[in-house]
Amino acid sequence: MARAFLFVLDSFGIGGAADAERYGDAGADTFGHIFKACAEGRADREGLRKGPLAVPNMMSLGLGRAAQTATEFRTGIDAPLIASAFHGAAQEVSSGKDTPSGHWEIAGLPVRFDWGYFPDTVPAFPAELTEAIIREGKVPGILGNCHAPGTEIIERLGEEHIRTGKPICYTSVDSVLQIAAHETHFGLERLYELCLTVRRLVDRLKIGRVIARPFV
Repeated sequence: MARAFLFVLDSFGIGGAADAERYGDAGADTFGHIFKACAEGRADREGLRKGPLAVPNMMSLGLGRAAQTATEFRTGIDAPLIASAFHGAAQEVSSGKDTPSGHWEIAGLPVRFDWGYFPDTVPAFPAELTEAIIREGKVPGILGNCHAPGTEIIERLGEEHIRTGKPICYTSVDSVLQIAAHETHFGLERLYELCLTVRRLVDRLKIGRVIARPFV
């Protein structure tokens, strides 16, 4: 059976979808904005990069022409395409903005329902969910309960987690509940078991992913 390798540049779009405004993304065009910022010198970094965006291999695969198809944005670079290159532009039909939705659709499985999301509030999780995690996960409580980047919240609450035994639970704009715990003090297998429990608890909320974030 033949195999295909699918490479994804996550968060690198060539124009926004029809429902972009619904998610606060009206006018989204990551490639176009990066290209313009480089051309204007706003992306210059001493010792790192300078001048216009130079991605000759991607342009030879059709990136510039795909962007023009999607947004009519013209780079002004007339890069010849390699003979085996194909390019195109597509607009997602899946509901929501969640990362797995795009990955599933690329692989041929559009998401026809709305994922559940946690609000950007403190606490972020419903009280009944928090109580169930503590009760069924057999933990003394949880820390976090908010939107946060993983590295930041682990740095902020890691010591308290080790001291109290409470796992760090947090979320983001994606449909996700992430659980961070120390590999030794909490235990890796215990973290995985807790994630399995939480996976079952959030099914009714249509949360897309429960992610284990072990740290040392």
